[in-house]
Amino acid sequence: MDFQIKYITPDIKLSTYEDKLFKTETVFEYHMLVWFISGETKIIQADRTYLFKTGDIFLIPRNILATIINYPKDGKPHKAVVMHLTTDRLKQFYSAVDLEQKNIHEDTKIHSFNKHPLLESCLASLIPYFGMKEPFPENIASLKITEAISILREIDRNIDSVLADFEEPGKIDLVSFMERNYMFNMTLERFGYLTGRSLSTFNRDFRKNFQMTPQRWLTQKRLELAYYHLKEKQKRPSDVFLEVGFEDFSHFSYAFKKQYGLAPSALSYNP
Repeated sequence: MDFQIKYITPDIKLSTYEDKLFKTETVFEYHMLVWFISGETKIIQADRTYLFKTGDIFLIPRNILATIINYPKDGKPHKAVVMHLTTDRLKQFYSAVDLEQKNIHEDTKIHSFNKHPLLESCLASLIPYFGMKEPFPENIASLKITEAISILREIDRNIDSVLADFEEPGKIDLVSFMERNYMFNMTLERFGYLTGRSLSTFNRDFRKNFQMTPQRWLTQKRLELAYYHLKEKQKRPSDVFLEVGFEDFSHFSYAFKKQYGLAPSALSYNP
């Protein structure tokens, strides 16, 4: 895979993918503001899917589960400017802001800003700096991030409810969370963190609620979802295995045949 990341600071980067696609399942520690220069990205959450194209700008909130698939498009690589809005940076920013009403709530949706000229101008102004050989001045980097936060607040009056939320995940209902998020191929440690549990507590609570190990339950649920997509929605196996949480197509095909007695291709539509 031809993959390259250039940093001008730890919180501002330019990422480039030349290969056919790059897929990851992740939970971001910080909010991420993204501007697409070229390519496409599909972001899959438990209850919604987004497709972003060249020129689009969007914000991914921290601590949400998502499958992200990056594609080159029209002979051009997948290329994007990414800015991390860290908790420390946001706390510093909001310490000088008098919020009229701090309406903080859990927000799991991706915030899309299309091709907003203010944000586009702010992020495009970073491009020349990626060619610098000397270190990028921290004071200028700080000004650019502050500019981006200020623009977000100007164009989205509700964004404070996301950016000014500094709480860490608390203990939540395990069954409800896992039923909504089993298709994300995360470590058990990360599942535990997002449900407010240590790994040992997560494993104990999981066995108590599901009467089996997390690994076995996750595999069964992902295969059931794959079966539904193949039979009812007539999707291609090559598309399905990524969306339901498998990393390797051969492993997916083997597990599917072992559970259902037939290959995934036997259920999908072949025009």
